[in-house]
Amino acid sequence: MKKSVTIIILIVIALGFSISLYYLYSKNQEDPIIYTTETPTTETIVKQTVATGSIVPKEEILIKPNISGIIDEVAIEAGDIVKQGDLIAKLKIVPNVNNLASSKNQISTAKIALDNQKKIYDRQKALFDKGVISANEFDQANTSYLQAKQTYDAANQTYQIVKTGSARGLGVSANTEIRATVAGMVLDVPVKTGNQVIESNNFNDGTTIATLANVNNMIFEGKVDESEVGKVSEGLPLEITVGAIENKTFDAVLDYIAPKGVSENGAIQFEIKGTLQKQDSTFIRAGLSANASIILAKAENVLAIKEALVQYDPKTQLPFVEIETGEQSFERRDVKLGISDGINVEVLEGLSKDDKIKVWNQVKPVQGFSGRG
Repeated sequence: MKKSVTIIILIVIALGFSISLYYLYSKNQEDPIIYTTETPTTETIVKQTVATGSIVPKEEILIKPNISGIIDEVAIEAGDIVKQGDLIAKLKIVPNVNNLASSKNQISTAKIALDNQKKIYDRQKALFDKGVISANEFDQANTSYLQAKQTYDAANQTYQIVKTGSARGLGVSANTEIRATVAGMVLDVPVKTGNQVIESNNFNDGTTIATLANVNNMIFEGKVDESEVGKVSEGLPLEITVGAIENKTFDAVLDYIAPKGVSENGAIQFEIKGTLQKQDSTFIRAGLSANASIILAKAENVLAIKEALVQYDPKTQLPFVEIETGEQSFERRDVKLGISDGINVEVLEGLSKDDKIKVWNQVKPVQGFSGRG
């Protein structure tokens, strides 16, 4: 029994020894790793961050009525170009019954007062003509009569305004014609003929009849994440790309960064605005989605290498590369780096354009894969 156990143990040891020898032999037969090299290139490196948003007019003017009523006619439609003073719409006044009745009562009261003052004026004038009363007394009667006449005229004017929305002698201060206050393009006409509108006053914003804007003065309005807002500052250049306009970029300047962020989907977003510089003939519609590349830094025609070629010292965390000194022989070379776009990085010191840099993290081909479909 003991003899059999000993034999089995010896067989296991011999088998393990044989496997080890075969493994070592196989390793020695593998081809040695051959490292490839790359040389520095001349690149233009742009470090940027991207903000999403839309193109909107810098200023939008809301046209509102100064009197309530019903839309009788709409003279414009979205897309029209209007000048200051052009007709936008006409209103038809539907008088308020209570206001109308009150105005009529004011006319009646004013007429009674006017008739009374007219009688007093006639008596005083007759006495003045006979020399019974002084000129001062007659002047007082005349003034009271003129004031009563003015009150009566004002009551009639108020009645006409309540009834029709306009009155003689008021010009354009109270009428049923709504006109453009500025020149520009009509962006939106949210009302139609027959819609009721409310006047704009201290207690009510009023109904918007049309929205006007100067489409030649557009801005990019978007948001950046809190992780990026610390990298941007006012005055940085923007490159705007509009999804609906292919192969076209628009230059802009960042001129506003919100001092307070807003939480959206669990992340803090900061609003930014950038004024588009003078455009060419390309027409940009208001509200189009756009992306803004905020250029944080730019280096033109500089010596650069792929960022994947850079290694970092495990202790000092300083960057270095390995330079070929002979056939598959390399030495360490410390470098000073500049800006990076995530693919290429600027080399400030440590390399020349003829140096051959070791590709230290090259990907090995998958065994048995021929690369054919």
